[in-house]
Parts: sequence; C-alpha cells; structure tokens
Amino acid sequence: RRFRDETGTTPHSWITAQRLALAEEMLERTSNSVDEIAADTGFGNAATLRHHFTRARGVSPQAYRRQFAC
Repeated sequence: RRFRDETGTTPHSWITAQRLALAEEMLERTSNSVDEIAADTGFGNAATLRHHFTRARGVSPQAYRRQFAC
C-alpha cells in the first residue's frame, strides 16, 4: 500500500514499466534480437515482450526499432 501511495502504481506495474523502458533502449541502441532483449529484460520470450510492449506503446517492438534504423 505504501508503494502505491508513493508511486501511484502497483509494484508489478512499476517493474513492468522499468523493464519496458530498458527494452526500448535496447531496441534503439543494439542489434540484439527481440528474443535476446526479452530474455535480458526479464520478459522470458519474444511473445511476452511483444504483448506487453504493444499494449503499452501501441506498436510492436519490431516497428519501434524500425523508427530508429538509419
């Protein structure tokens, strides 16, 4: 309850948001596969990362990465 009072969100939601932010950074700055990024950020597999990423950002990880391609 104290965490929610301080942050306005649940611990699970906060952790998921932090993991998504790290995944965004990795998509922008590395050439790692979505599978590798999912494993490195704690999502376990690409399908789970895609689900959370698309739900939160409105675009798939692959489409997000294409925005940063040269």
